Amino acid sequence: MLYWLAEIGDGGGAFNLFRYITFRAGAAFFTALVFGFIFGRPLINMLRKRQKGGQPIRDDGPESHMLTKAGTPTMGGLLILSALALSTLLWARLDNPYVWIVLLVTVGFGLIGFADDYAKVSKQNTKGVSGKVRFGLGLLIAACAGTAAAWFHPVELTGQLALPVFKDVLLNLGIFFVPFSMVVIVGAANAVNLTDGLDGLAIMPVMIAAGTLGVIAYAVGRVDFTEYLDVHYVPGSGELLIFCAGLIGGGLGFLWYNAPPAAVFMGDTGSLALGGALGAIAVVTKHELVLAIVGGIFVAEALSVIIQVLYFKRTGKRVFLMAPVHHHFEKRGWAEPQIVIRFWIISLILALIGLATLKIR
Repeated sequence: MLYWLAEIGDGGGAFNLFRYITFRAGAAFFTALVFGFIFGRPLINMLRKRQKGGQPIRDDGPESHMLTKAGTPTMGGLLILSALALSTLLWARLDNPYVWIVLLVTVGFGLIGFADDYAKVSKQNTKGVSGKVRFGLGLLIAACAGTAAAWFHPVELTGQLALPVFKDVLLNLGIFFVPFSMVVIVGAANAVNLTDGLDGLAIMPVMIAAGTLGVIAYAVGRVDFTEYLDVHYVPGSGELLIFCAGLIGGGLGFLWYNAPPAAVFMGDTGSLALGGALGAIAVVTKHELVLAIVGGIFVAEALSVIIQVLYFKRTGKRVFLMAPVHHHFEKRGWAEPQIVIRFWIISLILALIGLATLKIR
């Protein structure tokens, strides 16, 4: 919104800074960060007051969680989403369709997560909203986002799947592009949701992935960068750097209170929304496969659950001591901070590999 103040500058003056995506991205980051610091504690106090028992803890989870996490309020994702939405609306160009696609996907999945969290804390059980309802609503939101992305993509990229490294290759998905985008967005949302099981475990990999995708969005939104890197040009995608910067700022503000021992959990409100956002950015920027690399931690967590369920149904035995895989390491005696920080390190390494695909050929 504040971008339009650049018109006052008329090519000069301080307001002319608002024309630059990088300046507005920095402003979005600090806006979201300050918002998180200011409103984090009041939000936590409100959630603690309204959620008498905090987030319900699974009976079949690690035994230590009943002692260390019981009574901790959830829905902390509201802090991230509020900071993210405010910073994006203030600093992004609101005439950019990609900004609205990603923002509405984020809010849509956030509402699904909020309904699920509310059902859990109000009934004080871990069931929440029916999985079929959550999945169905997620598919609907993702279908709308995929259709809109295909509509606004350049003609030469519409319905196409770009491959990392093999940059001259485009796979024409045709009518299957929207179903594919649905898998990417819903899959990312649920993968982040599964990862959110330890204090600080999900938010840092989300921020790392968002930073990586933000750089990619900025690069593929500039024709000079795309010519140099030999990647596909997606006009207007650079504005998503502002969204990603707001996500990182809001995420850091939340991490201040989510660091072990957590004063608040993001809940499904945050995890579904942030995962959906990553998937939507990947679809818009035509880097869906790179997301699988950058978000490798989320992929591993989701695969561990799938493998565990399928193997148990077939043999009656378990591959992991407990799924998702971070609980497996807990069962093996790893301390929670040890698991979290090692997962952060892996996420950073995967992000660097994802960025390297921009130049590798």
